[in-house]
Amino acid sequence: MSTKSIVMRGLLITTALFPASAWAATKEAAHTHKRLGTVSHPATATPTTKPALAVKHKPRSSASLQAKGEELSVSTRRRVRGTEVVVGRALLEKQVPGTNPLKALAQMPGVAFQSDDPQGVDTYSVNLYMHGFSQSEIGMTLDGMPLGEPVYRNYNGLNPVAAISSENVERLDVTQSAGAESVASTNNLGGSINYVSRTPSAKRGGTLLQTFGSNNMWHTFARFDSGELNSSGTKFFTSYMRNETDKWKGGSDQFMQQVNAKLVQPIGQQSKFSAFFDWDNLQQTNYQDYSPYWLKHNGPMIDNFIGTKNGWRNAYNYAIGKNLPSNIYDARDSSYYDSTSMEYDLFGGMSSDLVLADKLHWKTTVYGHDQTVRGTYTNPYGCGSNYNIADPTYTSSDAQYCTNDRVSLNGNPMFEQTKRPKIHRYGILSSVEYNIAHNDLSAGVWYENNKYISNQYAYAVPFPNEGSMWDQYGTPPTQGRMLWGQTYNTNTFTAFFSDTYHPVSNVALHFGFKSMLNTSRVQENGNWEPYTGVSAITGGESLTTAYAFLPHISGDWHFLKHHELFFDVSENAHAYSESGYNLTASAMAVSQAAYDSVKSTLRPETAWNYAVGYRYMDHLLQGSVYLYHTDFHNRLQQIVTGGTLSNLLATVQNVGGVTMNGVDAGVTLTPVTGLAISGSISYNHATYNNNMTSQGTLYHTAGKQVVDYPQLMYKLRASYAWRKAEVFVDSSFMGQRNYSYTGDYKLPSYWLTNAGLRYDLGNIGQYHKGLDFMKHAVVSFNVYNIANVKYAATVGQNGFLMSDPQGQNQSILLGAPRQFFGSIQIDF
Repeated sequence: MSTKSIVMRGLLITTALFPASAWAATKEAAHTHKRLGTVSHPATATPTTKPALAVKHKPRSSASLQAKGEELSVSTRRRVRGTEVVVGRALLEKQVPGTNPLKALAQMPGVAFQSDDPQGVDTYSVNLYMHGFSQSEIGMTLDGMPLGEPVYRNYNGLNPVAAISSENVERLDVTQSAGAESVASTNNLGGSINYVSRTPSAKRGGTLLQTFGSNNMWHTFARFDSGELNSSGTKFFTSYMRNETDKWKGGSDQFMQQVNAKLVQPIGQQSKFSAFFDWDNLQQTNYQDYSPYWLKHNGPMIDNFIGTKNGWRNAYNYAIGKNLPSNIYDARDSSYYDSTSMEYDLFGGMSSDLVLADKLHWKTTVYGHDQTVRGTYTNPYGCGSNYNIADPTYTSSDAQYCTNDRVSLNGNPMFEQTKRPKIHRYGILSSVEYNIAHNDLSAGVWYENNKYISNQYAYAVPFPNEGSMWDQYGTPPTQGRMLWGQTYNTNTFTAFFSDTYHPVSNVALHFGFKSMLNTSRVQENGNWEPYTGVSAITGGESLTTAYAFLPHISGDWHFLKHHELFFDVSENAHAYSESGYNLTASAMAVSQAAYDSVKSTLRPETAWNYAVGYRYMDHLLQGSVYLYHTDFHNRLQQIVTGGTLSNLLATVQNVGGVTMNGVDAGVTLTPVTGLAISGSISYNHATYNNNMTSQGTLYHTAGKQVVDYPQLMYKLRASYAWRKAEVFVDSSFMGQRNYSYTGDYKLPSYWLTNAGLRYDLGNIGQYHKGLDFMKHAVVSFNVYNIANVKYAATVGQNGFLMSDPQGQNQSILLGAPRQFFGSIQIDF
């Protein structure tokens, strides 16, 4: 075993034994923020979002929660940077338990969250945009520990839903557009999101939560808080979460379980040691990749065959061209047998948070992460794309007709295409803060080593009359081969310095910069040419992203009693991303020939961001206006040039610049106690600066709106709390989105409306003395997609075409129909 593996496994074992918190990019307590008031914004498509479970606390009515809890608050971190938005615990608790916290964030103007499941936990489908930046361009951390690029095919981290149970999230600290130089990320072109985990309670207790919902949805969460164990204040929590639901169409289900633990050991009066641990297991059957053409002409219910009657035989028939539906464009791709995702993570870190002197604070965190993933497709193209058998026997004798065998296994036109990536990474973060005169100084460094192995295999599957399909989540058969493989080894080093100067108490002027050095080298592990169609995939190459000075300047002024002005300016860079061959816009995940043809034009993506805003805060009215401008440079895009859905041929090209201008405006009225009415509008104009050339053809993309992000979004929300009850309705409008680079097909706009009801039962002992141990209970009911709208949720998971006038590219996932959820939460 390598030294690196020994170190990392030792770290993970240690954090398992000493569960606890990790580095907090923000201070543990919200007292490091200056609260400026509540800004409730209309929700997007998600009252299905779940209530993260409350730690033990005194019973409170929903009316008091409405009055005291901040749903969306604006915080100014005087000690770190300018203005940020905080999505607090009160808003998270109003969502359906088990829901991705990013769905609550989507209630902000300018934020779009998409998923094909109501909870937003299908990792294949989750997609987030914030002021025109995609989730691959937003830095995400958990208590400051880097989560990497938060996409399905993550190469340097893990999806936040796999890192922490939503019930254990205290808040999200969000920096918009310009972002923050201190975040441990190499992809934060357009802001950052730091998940802050809940601190163990000082009193012993626990929480049980159970949710039931449509499609046999079953969500269970249990948490135990030790309370303070000794005079020094040692405390910890541990929790278990289980979430399972049938798919809303097709067969099979989606399953996830997770263990979190956190320990806090105070050191003296102000310092502490903490540790955090996460184990998770995801087993999710994915929905069929769709096309707008299918949705328009064939409805939303086409799906894979897994879990359906005669599914294995039907899938074989499609593979041999038998019984193909005549009314579906590209019928052979309309239903594969299966598409699945399986993931195991061990993730943890230990942190020391020391106050060395009255004005000197030092924080250091070490962390490790080990991930094993398996993603499958039952590929029907083992014998070529136009394979037909007129009179099949459904036995191995059919193999004689496979004259164009691309995988050379058992002659079955179907084979299980299986991606088996692994991540092994470890790192350290350290920063100091020093307050002198009117200056809050901070500086820090981050180092990470990441080994990413991305191999793709083909496994033999039985003929329908000779056996059934093996369990995709079990052990693969021995008959298989590597189709292609690459291993990346990446070293990252960043450093930052910042100073926030307070000439007077109501003014903060911030200056900082970030330095970044990221080097990644790739090796080819294998290439089965009959399948890939290329003589070699990229190997023996390296790319370096190096920037000594990425500046960040901001200012914040609170004038008069209720008014605030702020601005932000920064330059950010995105290190070259990584992925398996032809899976994303990764510069080295292409054929060697394709890489050689563009490597002289490759440059890291960068962006200059400018933002200015105004807020008004009063107990009757809160309003905001936020304007931003971004200049993207060296935008890297994956251009699909051919192949099939399961074996795309693509190039990654520098498509030049993108210019983006946008504005958000929001208002919240609280005319009477308990009633809040909110509305916002967001406008974004992001266009390509250049025309694009693909396979010798010039496409007129200059001036066209970028793919997959609407120009217009509206959000409306109304909530009313009376005594122990609270009810809300929210609705969001998603404008048209370009589905090709030339914009010759646009996805239609839609409205999505949700509603919820909560009732606070208080201490159950008031109803029966024998139940006095139940300190607090809340019941809730939620409805998702009330109008049962049919719409495209996730877009672009298989890339975009240069031109697609009929919307025939199979690269959308459909949003769920109307769903119902009921929950009960009890604190002990």
